[in-house]
Amino acid sequence: MSANSSHSNDPLHGMTLEAILCHLEQQYGFDGLADRIKVNCFSSDPSIKSCLKFFRKTPWAREKLERLYIKSIGEKMPAHLKTVAGRKSPPIATKADQTTRTDKALRLNKTARNDNTSATGNGENSAIWGSAKK
Repeated sequence: MSANSSHSNDPLHGMTLEAILCHLEQQYGFDGLADRIKVNCFSSDPSIKSCLKFFRKTPWAREKLERLYIKSIGEKMPAHLKTVAGRKSPPIATKADQTTRTDKALRLNKTARNDNTSATGNGENSAIWGSAKK
């Protein structure tokens, strides 16, 4: 596969961040963008310049902007934007995993209670509170 054919499938190829932002601002306005992407640069004194500065420094927000742009022009989402970069989906916990975690938490809690207090009042806190009076 040549480099040119891979670029022809990417709707972002050749688009500057400023062009994407201007397109979206014309289509939705800053209020509409603030509703779609929850970032302060759209809702607090918005301008193209301040938004460009923010999106250049914030990769996760830029990805959201690029996804919105691709949806707005009706193109197919490129593979590199189908998942959020740097985020892995959490592992799916099975019922056995949940039971094991619950059992472990109960054992740790019981051990902690036994270590900190005792029937004779000689636990870690007895130096602070004194021993229990009988």
